Formats: sequence, C-alpha cells, structure tokens
Amino acid sequence: MKRLLLAGLLVLSFTVRAELVDRIAAVVNTDIITLSEVEARAMPEISRLRESDPARRLEARSAIIKHTLDGLIGEKLMEAQIKELNIEVTDSEIELSIEDVKKQNNMSADQFEAALLQEGYTMPVYKTFLRRQLARMKLVNLKVRSKVKISDEDLKAEYAKFAHDEAQDAEVHARHILVQVAPKATAEQVETARLKAVAIATEARLPNVDFAELARKRSEGPSAADGGDLGFFRRGIMDPAFEKPSFSLPLNGVSDPVRTKLGWHVIKVVERRALAAPPFDDVKDQLRDRMLKGQLEHYTEQYVAELRSVALVETKL
Repeated sequence: MKRLLLAGLLVLSFTVRAELVDRIAAVVNTDIITLSEVEARAMPEISRLRESDPARRLEARSAIIKHTLDGLIGEKLMEAQIKELNIEVTDSEIELSIEDVKKQNNMSADQFEAALLQEGYTMPVYKTFLRRQLARMKLVNLKVRSKVKISDEDLKAEYAKFAHDEAQDAEVHARHILVQVAPKATAEQVETARLKAVAIATEARLPNVDFAELARKRSEGPSAADGGDLGFFRRGIMDPAFEKPSFSLPLNGVSDPVRTKLGWHVIKVVERRALAAPPFDDVKDQLRDRMLKGQLEHYTEQYVAELRSVALVETKL
C-alpha cells in the first residue's frame, strides 16, 4: 500500500511539474498542441515587435499567439485529413523541393545548411517540416485547387484596380538622422538615445537649418556622409515603423523620433512624385499569380473552417 501511495505521489508530482513546464494550449480531437509549440512558432514574429509601450506590446504578443494557435489547429486538422486520405510525400519530392530552394537562392549545399542552422533547423528537422508542408500542399490541391479560377475579365478588372492604386500612391525622397541603439541595449540606454533624437528633431525644425548638413554632423548611420539621403522609395520597402511617417509627413516635414531595430530615426521628406502604372502586359503574370494565391488562401481558409466545424477543438489559452 505504501509503495502504491508513493508511486501515486510521484506520478502526481511529475504531472504537476510537466504542466508547469509546458501547458496545453489546445486539444484537437485526440491531438494536443502545447504552449511551447505555439511560442516556438510565434517567436520570429514576436521578435519583430517594435512596440515600446508594455501594455500594447503585451496586447500585440497575445494577438500573435492567438493567430499562431489558430494556424496550428488548422495544421492538425489538415494532418488528420492527410492520414485519412493516405496522402504521402516521397523522399525524392523532398530532395527536389530542397534543390529548388537552393536554386532560387543561388546557394550551395553548405550555404543552405548554414542558413538552416541560423534559423534553428538541422537538415533532418527541416526535412520533417518540409514533408508536412508538401503533404498539406497536396491536400489543398486535391480539395481546393479546382475552385480557383481567374478569367481574362477578372484579370483586367484587377489591373484597373492596380493602375488606380498606383496613380493614388507616390514615391517619397527622404533623408534621415539615425541615433543608434545596440540590439541588447538597456531601457535606460534606449531612453537616452530617444532623448538625443528628440533634441535633433527639435533642432531640425528650426528656421534655415540645413537637414542634410545636420545629418552629416549628427547621424550615426551609414548614409551620414550623404546627408542622410535615402533616395526615392515606395511603400513596402522600408521597415513599417519607418514607412508610416515617411508617407504621412507633409513635404519638408520633420518627424518625431521613430524606432526601428537600428535605433531612433528623425526623418525629413524632401520630395514626392506620382507613380505611373506599368503596361498591362508587363504585370499581367504577376497579377494573375497574386490573384491565384489570394483565392487559394481564401478557399483553404474556408476548407479548414469546415474541418474545424465538425471537429472537437478546445482551446485553453
């Protein structure tokens, strides 16, 4: 009896420790998704957060975790379908896919493995990940691909929208002054750098101040010698935190300090110019690919929602 009691206490102790170490995030039919799985998948996106306010950062982190969990639930549901339909991925298909990735990125075998290690993958782990991904692609092709259709009329309508959006948008020519912040800077160092950037922004707004000359003297970035000149750029090129003030500032306006992974930036927009849409024939293939991808994602989400509606899914976060 004492041995049984001791064994029971040991099992209880192990269970409590396991729960403390790794909580269950969701149960999908008979499969379990742990919190560590969710956090590992979400980590790259969380690491890119630039929100300095603790409450907003926590809110953004929670949203990423929830979105990631939904994605993992969808993957579990699709994996169950893959098993049910006996969908398989051969070793040769995995090798062909790896060769394609290496070719697209102009990498040798050694360079590819080094890149994997930087992302936290060994080759066997990556092949396992790839096998699952290719199996899901086969399932999507089987269940969803037939619904995706792009007519010539659809393509022309998409081009008309694209041309209108291009005409409404613009490229901006900006200069900036960077106050660098080290990747592992303390909160005090970050604040000291911010206050320095605030002083620079105040000085830049004074009458008759030459921003380019100020950048040569005060900027800590590689463009300092060119007066902080970044040339013309369009949306989607710069860090979103940098892009937002660049496209919302009035001409010759100077921004408050904005934070990116490099540090604090003071930005001045010195020119704007409208964008002309390229000819239809030059972009039709790109537009078709974008439309196909959008429809495929839409119908895949619908398919996963249908699977989820008849599954037993319990989330615990």
